[in-house]
Amino acid sequence: MQRPGAGFAPNWSEQGFALQSVRQVVRLSVGGDAVRVRLSNLHGTGPLTVAGATVARSAGGAAVRADGLRHLTVAGERTFTVPAGAECASDPVPFGTAALERLAVTLYLAAPTGPATYHAQALATGYRATGDHRADAGGSAFTETTQSWYYLSGIDVSGGAARPSGIALFGDSLTDGTGSSPDADRRFPDALAERLAATGRPRAVLNQGIGGNRVTVDSAWLGDRATARFRRDVLGQPGLGTVVILLGINDIGISEVAGVSPFPVFEPYTEVSAEQVIAGYRNLIRQGRAAGLRIVGATVLPAGPSAFSTARSEAKRAVINSWIRTSGGYDAVVDLDRALADPAAPDRLNPAFDSGDHLHLNDAGYRAMADAVDLADLG
Repeated sequence: MQRPGAGFAPNWSEQGFALQSVRQVVRLSVGGDAVRVRLSNLHGTGPLTVAGATVARSAGGAAVRADGLRHLTVAGERTFTVPAGAECASDPVPFGTAALERLAVTLYLAAPTGPATYHAQALATGYRATGDHRADAGGSAFTETTQSWYYLSGIDVSGGAARPSGIALFGDSLTDGTGSSPDADRRFPDALAERLAATGRPRAVLNQGIGGNRVTVDSAWLGDRATARFRRDVLGQPGLGTVVILLGINDIGISEVAGVSPFPVFEPYTEVSAEQVIAGYRNLIRQGRAAGLRIVGATVLPAGPSAFSTARSEAKRAVINSWIRTSGGYDAVVDLDRALADPAAPDRLNPAFDSGDHLHLNDAGYRAMADAVDLADLG
């Protein structure tokens, strides 16, 4: 979850909501017999009152299937309040689900919310309607759209067949899915969840990426530094056994665009050394090991010829990737650098995987990322 702000694209976080319904569609990685929905008011300036909320199977767009629609409660009440700075989990509701199924969560927010805790880059369309439409099956009332998620921080699935522990993918825009096709679930975590489901033993795969996030630098727009948010975004998640860490390109690349930055949200342009990034990795590894997690490290992908790639940042990337590969700091390593680089130019992405900005991947690139993971390394 992120602080309300301008982001890379227009969104509703700064204005918040009043007398409005917000419908958001997400895809599960595992199925079960019951679900509970988690909402976050982490960055709220006051209590968040939810006048009502529902969960249902998506029927495409803003529509849902009427059969099985469930009203959510907290402590048995349909109207509930999430304190500022806190997260709230609904009561579990009986709801049979399958791996890779899409669910829609609809919140009716009657009282003015103030600025909204959100996730900027959903790569999925969300919908807004005036009035209380939480139980509508049709989507005609939801005339406004967004590419961000608001308040929705997770869906927990319980019951069903016993399954292995979950996997958190902890990263930046390359985990978040920038460059992938919107509304198509073609991000790296989606592709990995599909690989695992295809084995007949689905595992929960959590997308804990924030576009622009850094290991060492806090940002008002791009999230707390990874070493600070790890406790909340990884250690605070239920049922995990493994975390995959893919971070570092923004630490060494954002400072290179200080004079030609395409986005004001990149501030601050703090210069970070390779040694500082590695110290950050060590911090994450210590936190994860103390919690009993298996820690998998991923090498930093090439970024040339984007503005992030200079002689200075490439020298840092080489030091960082050498440490990831050879230090023995991680329990296992996914060498995404070698898997996705252009064989003829190792400082560049393979053109077949480049979304066009030379920094982010297309759908085929995110699939190649997932294919590069040895499933045995996930524990």
